[in-house]
Amino acid sequence: MNQVDLVGVESRNFPAILRKQAIENGSGEFLITDQRRLTFAEVDASTSHLAEGLRNLGVGPADRVALMLGNDVEVVLLALAINKLGAIWTPINSEYRGDWLLDNLVRCRYKVLVVDALLQNRVALVQDKLPNTPIVLVGDSEDSPLRNCIEYENLLATETITAGDSDIYYGDTCSILWTSGTTGKSKGVMQSYNCWIRAIVYGASKQYKSQSGDVIYNTLPLYHSAAWITGIYRALLEGIPCVIEQKFSVTSFWDRISEFKATQTFVLGAMGVFLLNAPEKSDDAKNTLKTAGVVPLSAEQRQRFEDRFGLKITRGGLGQSECLLVCNQLEERDDVPLHALGFSVADSEVCLLDDDGQPVTAEAVGEICVKSLEPYVVFNGYFDDATATREAFFGEWYRTGDLGRQDPKTGALFFVDRKKDAIRYAGRNISTMEVESVAIRHPAVKEVAAFGVAAATVEGEHELKLNVVLQSESEVSYEDLACFINEKAPYYFVPRYMDFVDALPMTPTNKVQKFKLREAGVGPSTWDLKSSAYKVKR
Repeated sequence: MNQVDLVGVESRNFPAILRKQAIENGSGEFLITDQRRLTFAEVDASTSHLAEGLRNLGVGPADRVALMLGNDVEVVLLALAINKLGAIWTPINSEYRGDWLLDNLVRCRYKVLVVDALLQNRVALVQDKLPNTPIVLVGDSEDSPLRNCIEYENLLATETITAGDSDIYYGDTCSILWTSGTTGKSKGVMQSYNCWIRAIVYGASKQYKSQSGDVIYNTLPLYHSAAWITGIYRALLEGIPCVIEQKFSVTSFWDRISEFKATQTFVLGAMGVFLLNAPEKSDDAKNTLKTAGVVPLSAEQRQRFEDRFGLKITRGGLGQSECLLVCNQLEERDDVPLHALGFSVADSEVCLLDDDGQPVTAEAVGEICVKSLEPYVVFNGYFDDATATREAFFGEWYRTGDLGRQDPKTGALFFVDRKKDAIRYAGRNISTMEVESVAIRHPAVKEVAAFGVAAATVEGEHELKLNVVLQSESEVSYEDLACFINEKAPYYFVPRYMDFVDALPMTPTNKVQKFKLREAGVGPSTWDLKSSAYKVKR
């Protein structure tokens, strides 16, 4: 292990950190897969060749290189090589295809596109509509459907880059990651080196407390910020190895942990629940894992996870692409529950603001906003979208779009809902996430989305609507579902409107596009509580 000293701003960029690791920890392993185990020195050397190869293709400072690749070391090597040129890497979601893919590629305005053999057919189907710029193929180009592509190996065969990293500034944009597009058109988040580094220094590194011998196991896709904060970049800063797994698997997860002797991991979304729901084994606790980030889990699930698998789960926090670390919990405090988001960190201030940008009263719900106390805490803006960038701020305060509540005694923050997903009716704020958590418990419900429909009587307020996908062959009625919700939740969780639908509009990453549901609103076949026979019990 070789924790890099990041006191001076000149060292707060990834080419400088990689060079330092190559000098001080050159033989230490950095990137691991089934086929390869690359040291810091080998990664430094390979990325210098790749950087020169990309420069020969015309890539220079501030140019963008789009990466459409599966989970493998090439993503990391290319990202670091691109940064050695002072250029910007932007990952393309490997689930994208068709119009989704075309739109993302065109909006990148890339100088070079890199794609791997498994994904090249998707690019080939839209290549007639793409700019006439170089395409690099990771794989054999002999039978490739891509026109005039360049083999990745040719980049590696070039001379070593001669330029250093002295001109790279810690506030420069080094990457553009794209939002999922659940609330509207996706946006390109321009992230600086410092934006990434502070999230590790003040967050991930403090939570994992790495020691010599620790090994990170990453199953998250490399187009996701969490994979880099908890895995790749943290390994680079701490001088420890990171295993890059191609995909998450419930059945092989623990075997793979043992195979690589991994001690740390981070799993997101339903991954932790899937592991917890898998059949128990007598030796579940006999694994090498010591620390895991598992988000989200209830307090009860968290305790079962720790007891069953014999490890420690990191405490709560909040981050997003625009501000990779908003707040977190680092202390084991009895007066702050595990599910709390926690507190702001040393380089920033967090406050709950109302729609006018004013602080809310004690215990009231407000939008979680962040003010930088040091440079480059939040993102550098949305790529090619000055309007969205302006709308993301109240003066000095970056607006996360998340609603929160603060405990007046401890000062700890708690998540309530996404602002666009929460609704206000009859003077009451209703979390659609909480409504969904109740409705999904009905055995006939397969999927559900709760959202607001503009109220006809009061401007600025919304009626609650549910769009529900039922399990096959279920015979539940709207009234049955309303009664179920009424019995298990506050009466105001019973929706005014409901529609049983065949499917919900989804992004390629399986997130509901609620803006489309809001646009569709109420139709002729929509069930209306007020015209039904059901009477809500208060």
